[in-house]
Amino acid sequence: MERLTKIGRITPKSSKEIRYSRIGVGFEKLDRNLHDPEMAYDKLAECGVKWARIQSGWQRTEREKGVYDFGWIDSVVDNLTERGIEPWIDLCYGNELYSESAANYFGAVGVPPIFTEEEKQGWANYCKAIAERYKGKVTYYEVWNEPDGAWCWKHGPSGTEYGKFVIETSKAIRSGNPDAKMIGGSVCRVEAGFLADALEAGMGDYIDAVTYHEYVSNEQRVPYRVRSLRGLLDLYNPNIKIIQGESGSQSKSDGHGALRRCAWTESKQAKQLLRHTMVDLESEVEFLSYFSAVDMIEGLNADASEAATVRDYGYFGILGADFDENGRAKNEYKYKPSFYALQNVCALFSEDVRVASLPIIMIPRVSERISATDDDNHNTTSICFKRDDGKWAYVYWKPTNILSCDYEGTVTIHFSALKDRPHLVDLMDGSVYEIPDSMIEPHPLGGYYIVNLPIKDYPMALTNFC
Repeated sequence: MERLTKIGRITPKSSKEIRYSRIGVGFEKLDRNLHDPEMAYDKLAECGVKWARIQSGWQRTEREKGVYDFGWIDSVVDNLTERGIEPWIDLCYGNELYSESAANYFGAVGVPPIFTEEEKQGWANYCKAIAERYKGKVTYYEVWNEPDGAWCWKHGPSGTEYGKFVIETSKAIRSGNPDAKMIGGSVCRVEAGFLADALEAGMGDYIDAVTYHEYVSNEQRVPYRVRSLRGLLDLYNPNIKIIQGESGSQSKSDGHGALRRCAWTESKQAKQLLRHTMVDLESEVEFLSYFSAVDMIEGLNADASEAATVRDYGYFGILGADFDENGRAKNEYKYKPSFYALQNVCALFSEDVRVASLPIIMIPRVSERISATDDDNHNTTSICFKRDDGKWAYVYWKPTNILSCDYEGTVTIHFSALKDRPHLVDLMDGSVYEIPDSMIEPHPLGGYYIVNLPIKDYPMALTNFC
């Protein structure tokens, strides 16, 4: 990077300053009161995210049959909305007032109300009430969380069972708000037959979108899986949109939950966030959600009577937290490198930015910088974006295993018809660099080369956006 001239950094944008974006964050587990949202609202708005996934918490809201205390959800919805962030609600989990087994699990996780008429009616009444209350404030409602996992469907996952549950839930929500958008899926296994069974049960006629969850250290398979999901949905209802509902990684190696026991650090978490977010944008999902806003307990398999089983901390947050004796996040939440990485992406890839094809290609040259040959298109990842005003961005990185190594190399890029000389933007720290004349060479048949540019194992952008 020392051959480049740093001329500034990306100017962050608050959520209110951004009119439209597909980038969001997970703000889950407030149904179990696991962190203090008041300490996070301003920081999320500062990050620039436009969406926040929250969980409704039937058991926290209805503690006496037929009596709803929506005050805590009111506060979350209003605080997010006031800061320019659109909340979408994941409807979950069980309620021990209606399901006896729900009392066995912390937060009644994984106990769907599907066995008795009283359970079903209690759930329908709750869904109708929440839809009526947030009409005009909340548009998207997601049915349950990871129903294809035994941790969230404790008696054993069934796509057919879930599909029927989605149908009845959708009817209840739309009886309270006919304009509501319904989301099914929330699956952690895109490739399994669970979704096909749910769609075969008729779910596709009652939903507007499907969410999938993707926790991987290597993002290269994600576009393939999204295309496969698109193919499945097209068989039942081509109008169903795709939403990335959860994706993330940890910032410590001793965390619980997805990708546990891997050699995560705060730097590696930020790299994974950047790589996965770029691939999500390339996949052109309706919107995406990075899990999560704050470090907190996982709690999906916790025993309600055993406090120790609740203290299974996950370190997925873009904001770091300490924990009290009950496992609740406390004190001032700390910014991690992943926060700034996401803030940079929100500022640069908002509004009318879309995936595009551009006349740009890597053409490897001898590189004295590395005493070898540049990387090329065959062993790198690159994505092109464009705005309505013609400005563009070319994002590229080396898709190495970020858990085992740090990578720095070089690439030479040919621009065959783009006349504006771009800047290089480091999406990790937001630095903007000017490319010196010494790195520019004309192509004998037209256009120009930028020679021996740095490439790393996380996305950087050649762009005239800034």
